[in-house]
Amino acid sequence: MSGTSGNLIGADAVISCPHGGRVTAAHAPSSAVRIGDRAVATTADTYTVVGCTHIVNGIPQPCVSVCFTASDSGVTVAGVPVLLDTSAGQCFSAALVPQGPAVVTSAQRGVSVG
Repeated sequence: MSGTSGNLIGADAVISCPHGGRVTAAHAPSSAVRIGDRAVATTADTYTVVGCTHIVNGIPQPCVSVCFTASDSGVTVAGVPVLLDTSAGQCFSAALVPQGPAVVTSAQRGVSVG
């Protein structure tokens, strides 16, 4: 492993855009590696944002997607880099305008978030 460290992100992690929108992931079929019964998140997964309230000059410009940069941890699933709670993610509008970093919170086992 090289310089990056952090905890693996599972499907139960809470990820949001900087404006409070909730990020959801559609896990790639190769997400066979699991934390408990949850798929490990990878850069091959698709990340969408719902509920973003970002407004620019009075016009709604919500975040709609997130692109994560592969870490240099060297850890992969089926050759695809895994995401860590320290991975950099950029949120984008529908026009692909960068709108700030994704905020990753590692999920706590046994805690239910409503």
